[in-house]
Formats: sequence, C-alpha cells, structure tokens
Amino acid sequence: MVYTSTRDKSLRVSSAEAITKGISEDGGLFVPCEIPSVSLDFIASLQNLSYQERAKKVLSLYLTDFSAEEISAFVEGAYGGGKFSSDEIAPVVSLHDNVNVLELWHGPTCAFKDMALQLLPHLLIGSSKKTLKDKEIVILVATSGDTGKAALEGFCNVDSTKILVFYPEDGVSPMQKRQMCTQEGDNVGVCAINGNFDDAQTGVKAIFTDPEIKKVFEKNNLVFSSANSINWGRLVPQIVYYFSAYADLLKQGKITLGDKINVVVPTGNFGNILAANYAMRMGLPIARLICASNANNVLTDFIETGKYNKNRDFYTTISPSMDILISSNLERLMFALHGEDDAAVRSLYASLKESGSFSVSSEVLEQIKNVYAAGCCNDDETKQTIHDMYEKYHYLCDTHTAVAVKVCADYRAKTGDQTPTVIASTASPYKFSASVLSALTGGKAQGDEFSMVTQLEEMTGVEAPKQLKGLKDKEVRFNNLCEKDTDSMRQVVFDMLGIQ
Repeated sequence: MVYTSTRDKSLRVSSAEAITKGISEDGGLFVPCEIPSVSLDFIASLQNLSYQERAKKVLSLYLTDFSAEEISAFVEGAYGGGKFSSDEIAPVVSLHDNVNVLELWHGPTCAFKDMALQLLPHLLIGSSKKTLKDKEIVILVATSGDTGKAALEGFCNVDSTKILVFYPEDGVSPMQKRQMCTQEGDNVGVCAINGNFDDAQTGVKAIFTDPEIKKVFEKNNLVFSSANSINWGRLVPQIVYYFSAYADLLKQGKITLGDKINVVVPTGNFGNILAANYAMRMGLPIARLICASNANNVLTDFIETGKYNKNRDFYTTISPSMDILISSNLERLMFALHGEDDAAVRSLYASLKESGSFSVSSEVLEQIKNVYAAGCCNDDETKQTIHDMYEKYHYLCDTHTAVAVKVCADYRAKTGDQTPTVIASTASPYKFSASVLSALTGGKAQGDEFSMVTQLEEMTGVEAPKQLKGLKDKEVRFNNLCEKDTDSMRQVVFDMLGIQ
C-alpha cells in the first residue's frame, strides 16, 4: 500500500511517511493509491471478535509496511488497559425502530476523537522509527474543541514529541476549555486564538508549509506532524468503527449479511463521514451517507448544489465542534471524485483560497448525490431534539449527536427511506452540560459548569464521566491568547520550543 498527494499524484510515500509528515509539502493531503476491497466473508468474520481484533484486521489492509506484531501492539496500547469505559469500546445502542446509535465517546476525553487519537501516538512513533532519525516531532493542532484535548491526552509525555494546540477563545464549551487548559504533561502547550476554528486551521496549515520555518526546524533537529484529521494516521482508525458497527448489527440480529445500512454523521471538518466513505468503497454495505450540519451549513449547501462557498456568516453554536466553514477532508473526496486529477484539485483549492468558493461539475455533483444526503438544524431545533430524545427514549445525547438525530429524522420523513441506520454519537452530553440542561428544562441553565453537571446527573440519573467531574479540582496551566495571524501563531510555536 502506497500513498500519494491530492495535489501531486506523482508522489509516492509509504504509510509511515504519510503519517510522520501529516501533510504533503505541496499542501495536499495523503490518500491511498488503491482502496483495499473486502468480501462479505471478511465482514462476517468480524462478528465475534473484540473491537481490538476488528481493528487489527482492518488496519492491516492499509498499514502494510508494519508487521502484524507492530499493529497488534499499537492497537492493544490504544484500546486496552481500561482506557475506555465500555469493554465494547464503541458500542451500538438501539434507539427506536431500526435506528441505532454508535457511541464513540467512551474514551478518556469523552469524545469520538479518542477513537483515533489514542492510536495515533503509537502509529506516529512507530512510523518515525522507520522514517526519521533522532528528530523530535512537533505536533501542531487546530481544534474546535474535542480534537485538542484528545490529542493532548494521547501525546502527553510521549518521548521525542511536543504538542501545541490552538483553539478559538470563544468557540469551545467551558468543559472543553477546562479539559485543555488543565492538561498535565511536560511536552504539552495550549493557546487560545482571537478568532474562530477556521482561523486556527488556516494558521496551522500555513505554518506547516512555510519554507522558512522548515529551515529553522531543520537547524534545531525538529520536524512537524499533525494530529488533525488531515493526517492519514488520524483518519484510518476511524474507518474501523464503521466496520465494527456493522458487525455488531449482524451479531444483534438487526440486519443480515449483505443488507445495506445508512450512516448519519454530525460533520464539521468532514473527516468522520469521509472515513465512512472509505469503508463503503472497501465494500461495507452502506446505502447512503447523511451529512448533518448545524447553522454553519456550508456542507449541506455543497452537497445539494455543488458549490462550496465559505463566504457566509459564521455562527457560534451550542455544537461548537461543528462550527467550521472550511472542511479540510473534503479535499480527499474531491480527489477521488475527479478521477484522481491533481490539477483539478489544485484548481479547486486555488479558487477557494482566492475567492472563498469553488463549484464542481454536474457530473461530479451527480456522483455526490448518489452517495450523500445532507441536512442541517439550528440551535433551537438541536435543543428540542435533546429534550424529545430524553422524553421519548430516556436517551441523553449531546448537542452534536442531536444535530445528527434531527437531520436523520428529517431525511426519513422526506424520503420515506427506512433503511437500517447508524447515527454516529460523537461526545458525552456532559461535555456540554449547560446546553443539555437548558434543553431539558426549557430555561437558562444556572450555576458553574460543575454544578450543572451535578444538576444533570440528579435530573436524569445518568452518571457523568469521572474524568469530567475530576476537572473541578485541577490546576489551570494554560491561559495564553494570541492573535489569529500566522506570524503571531508562529511566535507561540517558537516560544514553546525555545527557538528563534
């Protein structure tokens, strides 16, 4: 298995190189040159395996320059040792009729990012041993909330690495901010920016590809990598849980082998739903991928019209991890849908950079509509969905999962499509306790973040994760704030590393 760049298809790198680099020097994203194909027998064989064993089988198809022993060690290190509160790691819960919830938030930071970011440090260190010699890896992360904490937790005190996370000062929940700013570890750094997630993401990408910064790093024996989903090592673990969900539905008797399912994903940066697309292209029986957005509905509009346009109002919502107008992973889909035409991708993204928008052909739009459906909802609808879910099913969901539930219901009502469905649930409701409490009571939640956690527990009888409750007594270590321009962000990086 070799990988190429979405902006230079002549490039060929191993999976280890793709993971250590994070992003191609041309600004493109690494993608596999071929998508491995699996049979129904392969899928059936997953039914009675643990999540770890399922992961080993799927990952081995993509990470062919690692031995079976190496992949096994990586997987056990990521998902073993009691790090996840569910033995199933990513359990599938029946909601109603033939709608099921894939709970991806039982990891140490209570968000779906743990599914990949507990594995990525093992992949990155294993990759660096194959591709780098005696260099320290600097992990640079832009986050809209959950990636930051999950990356910090995953890389905390990992040898030969340092990690710096940028987050939008007013664009994450109080609990997300508390998680990041109390992070322990000698190799970690956190800084807020005076801007939104897109500003943070743009700044990080600019730093990654700046030739002058690269020269400084070379002098200091440093090399950049990424823990965002632009890194293939972040994306490939996410493919696993869609196979796992299908295997669980088989095991539970909800479907028979070969039955197609729909998958609904609350989406911001397009990585989570793209992983489902890879699973589908491998042969997992998926009929429709349903992209769920909040008020920042740039992806909904794109899937419906073929025009991607970030020139619009940016909304700070109660589902902050989706407050994104530049969905980086869409570039990987564009590369595939344009027949791996790197010139076409370069043209699209040059247009996005220059004018803030691009449009695809009617032929490409037809391909998109053959696979994807899309919908969006606002904060009021999100809160109503949280309320209704708890009242009808006694199921407590967070503000991102609720967006997916609402969009799923709208899609089924509009189309009459009753295909068995899996909704990706991306975070614990206790990461957004103020919004969830407000949704249940119909009024404004009162008190600080931790008193609201207690109120929510008492009201619902659903226990809050210990790691969130424990934040109350942790020392705040980081309260830095910088401007959103690249120069300011670069200086934060240099200051953390102690270089000029």
